[in-house]
Order: sequence, then structure tokens, then C-alpha cells
Amino acid sequence: MTTRTPKADKGAIIEAHRQSDRDTGSSDVQVAILTQRISELTDHLKVHKKDNHSRLGLIKLVGRRSKLLRYIQRHDVERYQALIAKLGIRGIRTAV
Repeated sequence: MTTRTPKADKGAIIEAHRQSDRDTGSSDVQVAILTQRISELTDHLKVHKKDNHSRLGLIKLVGRRSKLLRYIQRHDVERYQALIAKLGIRGIRTAV
């Protein structure tokens, strides 16, 4: 099983979240792609509970997505709120 998103799915994700016609790597697009990969790995780990190598990869992906979400939140709160609502994910916790 591959953890990468097939090109057709990845293209659809980019199309749905890009900011302009030529945008393929903005923070929003990266978060959407990471969210898809996290979802796939989560499903994989539900079946293969002892796959610790994939679990480590999942933890790294979640950390990377969290950093990107923090960046978006710092720069544009409205865009951040719209993105987490569109992706159906919980917001990140911020230190008080």
C-alpha cells in the first residue's frame, strides 16, 4: 500500500484549494495534501495496528501540518478558519 496520494487525487486537491491559476504549493494546498495523506495513514493503521514505522510517519505528517496551520493562523485568521472548516479538521492549540 502506498502512502502517497495518486496524481489524479492530488490534482483534485490542488484544484480545490489553490489561491490562483498557477498555485500548486501554497500553505493551503500543502495542508490539504497532508490532510489527505494523514487520513490514508490513519485508515492503514486501523487495520495494521503494529505498523510502528507508518505510525512514526503519521506523527511527522501531523507535526508538519500543525506547523503550516500555525503559520496560516498567524498571518490570516479568517483564511485559517475557512481552511479548517473546509477540511473538517480541528484547529490547533495555541499556547496561552
